[in-house]
Amino acid sequence: MTTDGGNGGTRVPVTLGHCAHVRGPFFHGTRAALRAGDELVPGHGSHFQEGRVLRHVYFTARVETAVWGAELATALAGTGERGRIYEVEPTGPFEDDPNVTDKRFPGNPTESYRTRAALRVVGEIEEWEGHSPEVLQGMLDTLARLRASGEDVILD
Repeated sequence: MTTDGGNGGTRVPVTLGHCAHVRGPFFHGTRAALRAGDELVPGHGSHFQEGRVLRHVYFTARVETAVWGAELATALAGTGERGRIYEVEPTGPFEDDPNVTDKRFPGNPTESYRTRAALRVVGEIEEWEGHSPEVLQGMLDTLARLRASGEDVILD
Protein backbone atom coordinates (compact mmCIF):
# COMPACT_ATOMS: atom_id res chain seq x y z
CA MET A 1 0.00 0.00 0.00
CA THR A 2 1.39 3.37 -0.88
CA THR A 3 0.02 6.85 -0.76
CA ASP A 4 2.21 8.11 -3.58
CA GLY A 5 -0.83 8.29 -5.85
CA GLY A 6 1.10 6.59 -8.65
CA ASN A 7 3.31 9.63 -9.18
CA GLY A 8 6.68 7.97 -8.80
CA GLY A 9 7.18 8.10 -5.04
CA THR A 10 6.16 11.64 -4.18
CA ARG A 11 3.93 11.36 -1.16
CA VAL A 12 0.44 12.74 -1.53
CA PRO A 13 -0.90 13.93 1.84
CA VAL A 14 -4.10 12.23 2.91
CA THR A 15 -6.76 14.79 3.75
CA LEU A 16 -10.49 14.63 4.35
CA GLY A 17 -11.02 15.92 0.84
CA HIS A 18 -8.34 13.73 -0.72
CA CYS A 19 -8.34 10.20 0.67
CA ALA A 20 -9.81 8.03 -2.10
CA HIS A 21 -6.32 7.22 -3.41
CA VAL A 22 -5.53 5.29 -0.21
CA ARG A 23 -6.61 1.67 -0.45
CA GLY A 24 -6.87 -0.86 2.37
CA PRO A 25 -7.00 -3.22 3.90
CA PHE A 26 -7.06 -1.16 7.09
CA PHE A 27 -6.54 -2.27 10.69
CA HIS A 28 -7.32 -1.13 14.23
CA GLY A 29 -5.56 -2.41 17.35
CA THR A 30 -7.49 -2.35 20.63
CA ARG A 31 -8.35 -4.26 23.77
CA ALA A 32 -12.08 -4.33 22.93
CA ALA A 33 -13.81 -7.55 21.92
CA LEU A 34 -15.71 -6.85 18.70
CA ARG A 35 -17.51 -8.77 15.97
CA ALA A 36 -17.82 -8.35 12.22
CA GLY A 37 -20.34 -5.59 11.53
CA ASP A 38 -19.66 -3.70 14.77
CA GLU A 39 -18.68 -0.07 14.40
CA LEU A 40 -15.94 1.86 16.14
CA VAL A 41 -17.04 5.46 16.63
CA PRO A 42 -15.46 8.61 18.08
CA GLY A 43 -16.32 9.67 21.60
CA HIS A 44 -14.43 7.04 23.60
CA GLY A 45 -11.68 7.65 26.12
CA SER A 46 -8.05 7.73 25.06
CA HIS A 47 -5.81 4.84 26.09
CA PHE A 48 -2.96 7.33 26.33
CA GLN A 49 -4.44 10.20 28.34
CA GLU A 50 -6.74 9.49 31.25
CA GLY A 51 -9.99 11.45 31.10
CA ARG A 52 -9.48 12.45 27.47
CA VAL A 53 -12.42 11.75 25.12
CA LEU A 54 -11.36 11.47 21.49
CA ARG A 55 -13.15 13.09 18.56
CA HIS A 56 -11.57 10.69 16.07
CA VAL A 57 -11.10 6.96 15.57
CA TYR A 58 -7.58 5.96 14.57
CA PHE A 59 -6.56 3.21 12.15
CA THR A 60 -3.71 2.11 9.92
CA ALA A 61 -2.91 0.29 6.69
CA ARG A 62 -0.14 -1.69 8.47
CA VAL A 63 -0.70 -4.65 10.76
CA GLU A 64 2.54 -3.76 12.59
CA THR A 65 1.14 -0.36 13.55
CA ALA A 66 -2.10 -1.98 14.74
CA VAL A 67 -0.02 -4.39 16.86
CA TRP A 68 1.37 -1.38 18.76
CA GLY A 69 -2.16 -0.08 19.28
CA ALA A 70 -3.38 -3.40 20.63
CA GLU A 71 -0.38 -3.94 22.89
CA LEU A 72 -0.33 -0.42 24.30
CA ALA A 73 -4.09 -0.39 24.89
CA THR A 74 -3.93 -3.55 26.99
CA ALA A 75 -0.67 -2.67 28.75
CA LEU A 76 -1.90 0.80 29.73
CA ALA A 77 -5.19 -0.68 30.96
CA GLY A 78 -3.23 -3.14 33.10
CA THR A 79 -5.47 -6.04 32.15
CA GLY A 80 -2.71 -8.48 31.27
CA GLU A 81 -4.82 -9.61 28.32
CA ARG A 82 -3.68 -9.95 24.74
CA GLY A 83 -4.92 -7.10 22.55
CA ARG A 84 -6.98 -7.59 19.43
CA ILE A 85 -6.48 -6.48 15.86
CA TYR A 86 -9.38 -5.98 13.50
CA GLU A 87 -9.60 -5.38 9.80
CA VAL A 88 -11.81 -2.31 9.44
CA GLU A 89 -13.27 -0.17 6.69
CA PRO A 90 -13.85 3.55 7.04
CA THR A 91 -17.42 4.67 6.40
CA GLY A 92 -16.44 8.26 5.63
CA PRO A 93 -13.49 10.49 4.79
CA PHE A 94 -10.21 10.22 6.69
CA GLU A 95 -6.88 11.99 6.97
CA ASP A 96 -3.27 11.43 8.00
CA ASP A 97 -2.92 11.11 11.77
CA PRO A 98 -1.15 14.37 12.72
CA ASN A 99 0.15 12.77 15.92
CA VAL A 100 2.63 10.74 13.89
CA THR A 101 2.65 12.08 10.31
CA ASP A 102 5.54 14.48 9.82
CA LYS A 103 5.60 15.12 13.59
CA ARG A 104 7.25 11.88 14.66
CA PHE A 105 7.62 9.94 11.42
CA PRO A 106 8.08 12.15 8.33
CA GLY A 107 5.99 10.97 5.40
CA ASN A 108 3.68 8.74 7.49
CA PRO A 109 5.58 5.42 7.14
CA THR A 110 3.23 3.97 9.78
CA GLU A 111 0.33 4.65 7.39
CA SER A 112 -1.71 5.97 10.31
CA TYR A 113 -5.02 7.74 9.73
CA ARG A 114 -7.96 9.14 11.65
CA THR A 115 -11.63 9.74 10.93
CA ARG A 116 -14.69 11.22 12.59
CA ALA A 117 -16.82 8.67 10.76
CA ALA A 118 -17.33 5.13 12.01
CA LEU A 119 -14.97 2.27 11.21
CA ARG A 120 -16.87 -0.92 10.39
CA VAL A 121 -15.27 -4.14 11.64
CA VAL A 122 -14.73 -6.59 8.78
CA GLY A 123 -13.18 -9.33 10.91
CA GLU A 124 -10.52 -10.13 13.48
CA ILE A 125 -6.88 -10.81 12.63
CA GLU A 126 -6.13 -13.68 14.96
CA GLU A 127 -2.58 -14.55 13.90
CA TRP A 128 -0.15 -11.76 14.75
CA GLU A 129 3.14 -11.50 16.55
CA GLY A 130 3.58 -9.09 19.40
CA HIS A 131 6.72 -7.37 20.59
CA SER A 132 9.03 -8.80 23.21
CA PRO A 133 8.32 -7.71 26.80
CA GLU A 134 11.53 -5.64 26.72
CA VAL A 135 10.54 -3.75 23.57
CA LEU A 136 7.02 -3.13 24.88
CA GLN A 137 8.43 -1.88 28.19
CA GLY A 138 10.74 0.46 26.27
CA MET A 139 7.72 1.99 24.53
CA LEU A 140 5.84 2.30 27.83
CA ASP A 141 8.89 4.01 29.37
CA THR A 142 9.01 6.44 26.45
CA LEU A 143 5.32 7.25 26.90
CA ALA A 144 5.89 7.80 30.64
CA ARG A 145 8.78 10.20 29.90
CA LEU A 146 6.62 12.12 27.43
CA ARG A 147 3.82 12.33 30.00
CA ALA A 148 6.20 13.49 32.75
CA SER A 149 7.63 16.24 30.53
CA GLY A 150 4.22 17.37 29.25
CA GLU A 151 5.03 16.28 25.71
CA ASP A 152 2.28 13.65 25.44
CA VAL A 153 0.15 15.96 23.34
CA ILE A 154 -2.62 14.40 21.27
CA LEU A 155 -3.83 16.52 18.37
CA ASP A 156 -7.46 15.48 18.20
